[in-house]
Amino acid sequence: MFREDLLKGKRIFVTGGGTGLGRTMTEHFAALGADVYICGRREAKLTEAADEINARGGGTVHTRVLDIRDPEAVDAVVESIFAEGPLDGLVNNAAGNFISPTKDLSHRGFDAIAGIVFHGTFYVTHAVGRRWIDAGHKGSVLSITTTWVWTGSPFVVPSAMSKGAINIMTKSLAAEWGRYGIRVNCIAPGPFPTEGAWARLSPGSGLGDGDYTDQIPLGRVGRLDELGHLAVYLMADGSEYITGQTVAIDGGSMLGGGGTFWGLQKLSDDDWGKIREMIRAANDKDKAARKG
Repeated sequence: MFREDLLKGKRIFVTGGGTGLGRTMTEHFAALGADVYICGRREAKLTEAADEINARGGGTVHTRVLDIRDPEAVDAVVESIFAEGPLDGLVNNAAGNFISPTKDLSHRGFDAIAGIVFHGTFYVTHAVGRRWIDAGHKGSVLSITTTWVWTGSPFVVPSAMSKGAINIMTKSLAAEWGRYGIRVNCIAPGPFPTEGAWARLSPGSGLGDGDYTDQIPLGRVGRLDELGHLAVYLMADGSEYITGQTVAIDGGSMLGGGGTFWGLQKLSDDDWGKIREMIRAANDKDKAARKG
């Protein structure tokens, strides 16, 4: 679809770039010649992704261990990247989410999601954007949101609220930073199954939390390459007149109404108890991996 050197010479920072959607976008950017910096909290996952992508040739993938909830750490990592040369693109992909009845949420559960999606996304965008402005360097910000920014969605209120804020940040900064040559856009994916997210958003079968294809007009979930292609297009020079936009890639699922998790209304309290145990097991597995 794209010429091989489309992104050659560009330097792009992808948060949460070691796994899932972030890794997919990193693979596509690097394959087309970009040098990509990826960050995340798990060094082993970052190293594994970088080694595998670098072995394919194209651009080079570099790693940075970073918890984007820490603004001082964010600024230090961004400064270290700019010390090697200015970035051309930023992809705000790092996120967290889990399904839960809102009445059962703790403030810690809410803060865990808002800390990454709401606060962390702003910290990184601010750290990169102000350096672009100070240096007079053009740049492109691409944030991964969801179709819930338009519809809302039950059972994922912390994420829906935080992603909605990123949607408004995108429009606001596009208007404020356009005069500096900085573009700011979003991609709003529908269901794209990835191992990490699906362990918390579709943790069990037979409980009414399947792959949601019955709500998607095209009758299937998204393929990761399809999201990668859209990210490349929005990051490339050929899209220079697009800013302040949130582009849905969801097979038409937003048209189904009610939000992605509407079908979970039929679950009982016992069903939700089982789902919480599955999500807890997925979290414990992640914690063990970080320690190991």
